[in-house]
Amino acid sequence: MKFKTVFVCQKCGFEAAKWAGKCPDCGEWNSLVEEVKQQESKKAPTRTRSFTDFSSEIVKLSESKAVKEPRIETHIGEFDRLLGGGLVKGQLTLLAGAPGIGKSTLMLQVAAELSKNLKVLYISGEESIGQISGRAQRLGINGDNIFLHCETDIQKIVESVQNVSPDVLILDSIQTVYHPEFTSSAGTVAQVRECTSELVRLCKPKGIITFVLGHVTKDGELAGPKILEHMVDCVLYFDTEKDNVLRLLRPHKNRFGSTGEIGLFKMTGHGLESVENASEYFAQTSRQHALKGRAYSLALEGSRPILTEVQALVSPTRYPFPRRVATGVDLNRCLMLFAALEKHINLPLDNKDIFVSLAGGVKLKDPALDLAVCAAVISSCKEIALPHDSVFMAEVGILGQVAKVPLIERRLDEAQRLGFKKAYAAAVTKTEKQKLSKMTLLELADLNDLALKLC
Repeated sequence: MKFKTVFVCQKCGFEAAKWAGKCPDCGEWNSLVEEVKQQESKKAPTRTRSFTDFSSEIVKLSESKAVKEPRIETHIGEFDRLLGGGLVKGQLTLLAGAPGIGKSTLMLQVAAELSKNLKVLYISGEESIGQISGRAQRLGINGDNIFLHCETDIQKIVESVQNVSPDVLILDSIQTVYHPEFTSSAGTVAQVRECTSELVRLCKPKGIITFVLGHVTKDGELAGPKILEHMVDCVLYFDTEKDNVLRLLRPHKNRFGSTGEIGLFKMTGHGLESVENASEYFAQTSRQHALKGRAYSLALEGSRPILTEVQALVSPTRYPFPRRVATGVDLNRCLMLFAALEKHINLPLDNKDIFVSLAGGVKLKDPALDLAVCAAVISSCKEIALPHDSVFMAEVGILGQVAKVPLIERRLDEAQRLGFKKAYAAAVTKTEKQKLSKMTLLELADLNDLALKLC
């Protein structure tokens, strides 16, 4: 058996014969790491691995039959809704997030719920059995049907799965597992790729539900090769910092559901709790009084509207160039809205610092927040307190026009339920307007209409 030395990019997996400061394929700097690779002999037959269990005959699409996979619920409301109604047999889910954000806690809670009817094998390469048991005691988990194993060798992990024959497998984490046939260290491109392939070959044919935890880099991206995300069925990311009480879980890929949903969790002393009613959670702040620079909107994430509080602060600048800061919303989008306000309603912003933030630490990209951002900036700049019972929902273009946002009917129903009396939005149909029994709709055509109604 012969070996050769190659330099592998830890970002894209490109292999080079010599080291270079910059990867020739993806352009990443200082990403080439020296690894030892087995050199294939020209005489010996090449050993190939294929997914033979997935092989089938060639059939026409019109003659094939669709199979509706039954869902297995975890009874964690936000997690089930995020996955599209539950788990599917043989599903491989990748969960990533910052250290200490709650990945292991969530997986232990999922294991506790699934273990009521299924056999769960929890394999950890980072924590000891005592540490996992201590967390289970804090969460109040008994775990009679949960089996613990601490191991990092993928071959021994495969043996454990074959011996226990679990229905659910949880691996924490993929960056700590290594394949003994490869000389590179754990967490490298070759190790992550090969270990994940072993899990796919092992769990898919047997229908084992598999959860794989992954690390993230300092930039917030998943550590390891990008091919890791292509090999799994579902990729979930914790989207907030660990210092925030609220945890946002977003699916970046989901073969069995939508990627437009988000899961909201609240970190407590008893683990992660589902936030079933997001609007009431964000509406905990006092809405009894009007405030300058505060506007409410209803952003749609997936299938449900979320009450969002937009805050803006406009103050005279002491710098040659005014500052523009946005938290929770896209800064480039805000700069476009500021320019539109200056151009179309002559709002003096060239000598003022502008700070825009979404309360609660959420990050949203819904265009319905455009009108709320404009209203909050106008309120703070002109010292006008916005009514506490008003909500703003519309998209604003660079020409100052106000456009209707999707699913406005669902947003208006949620606004009525939360007790809002006025809604500022673009023109709606007569059918949508007739359903407003407890709220007045103020239709806007452009930013000039908004400025006139506010001032």
